[in-house]
Amino acid sequence: MIEIGEIVKYHRKISGLSRVDCARLAGIGKTVIYDIEHGKDTIQFKTLHKLFKVLNIRVELASPLMKNYLNEKS
Repeated sequence: MIEIGEIVKYHRKISGLSRVDCARLAGIGKTVIYDIEHGKDTIQFKTLHKLFKVLNIRVELASPLMKNYLNEKS
């Protein structure tokens, strides 16, 4: 299983961003970037969402029931 921290670190480095620059762009603390990259498990989803937006990482929800959900919603 690929860890979120590994994905974040890869995208940040390929983007040429330091932790400080990435944190500034996301509006979060630089320590949070370190914590995410090192697997801290108490990061808020809202914080991850801000970081993912900066790094152009998309999250998709999938389940066997998702098609039914989308059909019922429309």
